Amino acid sequence: MQLRLSLALAAASVVPTALAATYSLSDNHVGSDFLSSFVHEAIADPTHGRVNYVDQATAVRLNLTFAQGNTLVLRADSSSVLSPSGPGRNSVRIRSQKTYTTHVAVFDIVHMPEGCGTWPAAWETAEDNWPNFGEVDIVSVGVNNISPNAMTLHTSANCNMPASRDQTGSPTSNVCDVNASGNVGCGVQSTTPNSFGPSFNGNGGGFYAMERTNDFVKVWFWQRNDGSVPSDLRSGAGSVNTDAWGRPNAFFPNTDCDIGSHFGPNNVIINLTFCGDWAGIPSIFNGAGCPGDCATFVNQNPGAFANAFWQFNAVRIYT
Repeated sequence: MQLRLSLALAAASVVPTALAATYSLSDNHVGSDFLSSFVHEAIADPTHGRVNYVDQATAVRLNLTFAQGNTLVLRADSSSVLSPSGPGRNSVRIRSQKTYTTHVAVFDIVHMPEGCGTWPAAWETAEDNWPNFGEVDIVSVGVNNISPNAMTLHTSANCNMPASRDQTGSPTSNVCDVNASGNVGCGVQSTTPNSFGPSFNGNGGGFYAMERTNDFVKVWFWQRNDGSVPSDLRSGAGSVNTDAWGRPNAFFPNTDCDIGSHFGPNNVIINLTFCGDWAGIPSIFNGAGCPGDCATFVNQNPGAFANAFWQFNAVRIYT
């Protein structure tokens, strides 16, 4: 009897650990599903970009949003010369109808926007309760074709990251508090090749995945032709086991940050803006080899944005 009890207790202690990293498919966003599962946000750009976000009807009519089969394309206008006194370049910003807490988000991306002045982002936050509910930037810090990607958390006060942690990327800042860091946040720069911009696109894209729990946030990236892409992630299986995915590019533990209290229900957001608070900084814009003033470049060079588009095979959420 004692042996049976001991075995039962041992099994009970093992099960939560074994199941903790297993998630079931909750939402499978493919093609036209994005049109009903996401809202096109026709709002003023919070990052003050040279952009005019349009609503869904306008985006579909102007072919800035194209959804068919297993393809979603979100793009900017690449034909109009803009007046300096008029609105910015037409583009798209979409936000998921649902919000998520503990979950895994998988982004199967074929192409991301590229070009001088571009600032593409795939991220999660709660717009009406920022920064109190936190922000996870999965693809965001790369601008003006500058590679590699960086993954970042933005939070309210008293959230920091240890300098040394189990990740493949390199920390760029360990202070997540937006007020203490000038909204730089705590970032990790990817060391994986082809993680952003033209090199990402030239390689056929790849897979980004983010796992969020009350104990940590992890972000992974795999090039599309990488033989180590987890089979459950690549196939869009009904469940995924993140314990089998290896070391993440970025690991944000709760060592010096109570993740559970710094993050609330977040939406998935995908957008493309231009210039603004990051891409438009002269040292960033010109430092990337881009000519002149960012806003002027965006106004006068529509053809430069022929490749300023997102193309997704899928965005999948596991809970």
